[in-house]
Amino acid sequence: MDHRIKAPSLVTMAAETIRKRILSGELRPGTRLLEERLTEELDISRPPLREALRLLENEGLIERAPRRGAFVRTLTDRDVEEILPIRSALERVAFETGIPVKDAARLEPARIALEEMSRCARAEDRGALVQAGYAFHSALIRIAGNTRLEAIYASVQQQILLCMSLNLIARERFFEDLEEHVARHARLLQIVESGDREAALAELAVHGERSFAVVHEEGPRSAAS
Repeated sequence: MDHRIKAPSLVTMAAETIRKRILSGELRPGTRLLEERLTEELDISRPPLREALRLLENEGLIERAPRRGAFVRTLTDRDVEEILPIRSALERVAFETGIPVKDAARLEPARIALEEMSRCARAEDRGALVQAGYAFHSALIRIAGNTRLEAIYASVQQQILLCMSLNLIARERFFEDLEEHVARHARLLQIVESGDREAALAELAVHGERSFAVVHEEGPRSAAS
């Protein structure tokens, strides 16, 4: 059996680079992805770039328009209104059934993800920070030990990532720097670790869906509240 570690392919590396640029907000929703420019920026030929774009299209991060090419996917207000309650409901179920956490080992992935979030914040790597944030929340879903719940959460992963990206951009713009963003997640994990289910559910309510609504509906006014 071959146990050698294989280097990532050009397709994988190109897809990851573009993915991070989308999640960081560098490539804004609706931005047209020009192949000629991307091949120059990524120093690759068109075949691996097109394969990378196909991967991102399958993930739901980009979309294609006939005769117009590929664009960064735009989430409509309706999209957000549908995605956020689903995410919130799934996380509430995980907290209601998983706290207090019976097996402390189930919290270790969340701790690791939080450490990665902290590293990304220090490096100001916003795309990787969004991905680490998803890993953090996905790890908290797993405290319930419910494989069906985990599968449902994973099925909307890319849509949740896009929402998290928009949220990070807006919060940083109005009232929360990257270190504060990480501290908010650390506070949530600390309460989960305490075993206080009601306190964790209360913190979750202001952490996720409501915080997104405050940022995008109230904007700068929420920074003063």
